[in-house]
Amino acid sequence: MTIVYTVIASLVVFGVVIFLHELGHFTTAKLVGIQVNEFALGMGPRLLSFLKGSTRYSLRLLPIGGFVAMEGEDGEEEDDESLPPLPDDAPRGKSFQQVSVGRRAIVIAAGAVMNLILGFVLLVILVCSQQVITSKTIAEFRGENAPQTGLEVGDTILAINGRRCFIANDVVYEMARSRNATADFTVLRDGEEVELQDVTFATPLEDSEGMTIDFVVLPVEKTVGTVLQEAANWTVSYARLVVMSLVDLVTGRVAMTELSGPVGIVQVINDAVSYGVTQVLNIMALITINLGIFNLLPLPALDGGKLVLLLVEKLRGKPLPAKYEGMINLVGFAALMLLMLFVTYNDIGRLVGLSA
Repeated sequence: MTIVYTVIASLVVFGVVIFLHELGHFTTAKLVGIQVNEFALGMGPRLLSFLKGSTRYSLRLLPIGGFVAMEGEDGEEEDDESLPPLPDDAPRGKSFQQVSVGRRAIVIAAGAVMNLILGFVLLVILVCSQQVITSKTIAEFRGENAPQTGLEVGDTILAINGRRCFIANDVVYEMARSRNATADFTVLRDGEEVELQDVTFATPLEDSEGMTIDFVVLPVEKTVGTVLQEAANWTVSYARLVVMSLVDLVTGRVAMTELSGPVGIVQVINDAVSYGVTQVLNIMALITINLGIFNLLPLPALDGGKLVLLLVEKLRGKPLPAKYEGMINLVGFAALMLLMLFVTYNDIGRLVGLSA
């Protein structure tokens, strides 16, 4: 039954995340008057489709993505021959290129924005499900090395190693990233910010990595305001985690082999299923925020890359020639497919290793 639950949970997670992303593009395109030829969930051959107005709605075979096909989005206004012809009286919108750069930018960014909104809503639900909200204010120490750390009861941890801590989990994450169990803290003490250099915690074993956290924090009462604030802080924290992970990849702190794709995500969902709905929602929030941030990266074929091209068009006063824009998107798409194959190979390798 676990396999069945994993399949259902994976389809729900991927389906909702992708649907809302594409719905962001679709809704804003309709609002600004752009002709949408097709709204599709999935990739590959069509399983089901129907025509409403001038837009065909499709469900495709492979549940690994989706798309909103807008008239003239690639710089050419050609009919999609794979689509049945529209009725003569079907109302048609404008070409993508016929609306202003600003409106096109809104349409492109709307998918990622919808992912971030979904992440926030899920985190509101998760925070509401908790008995209390965990603060960053030290309530008491429980270790022998407490007097040597420089921290005091009542300190509110603001930042570690210069990086702001939005939620209590950020404290744990930053301390885990610290070398030699030592970190620089910024705390709020008696209404003033205090800098504590080289705060050192005990390590569990000599020459081992990691540190023993010997303090507990105060709870925060749940109100509408504190729940919304905590959910917003979690959203920002997850978004920054995605960015920091990408930076770690570029700088070599984390190996490329640690990347995961759809197969790896399904494995994570499988693990989450065993812990219940709450953990699945938490993973879903991280995935949708991850997708939103990743899509805004200024890379070809991603929404962020399209926004860069729109910025270039705004600065030049005219778009790039269609052949150059198409070439840029083609190279970017090919690179993304190679990356997808690479991470899928890694995921399968890890699964085979686990099963062995």
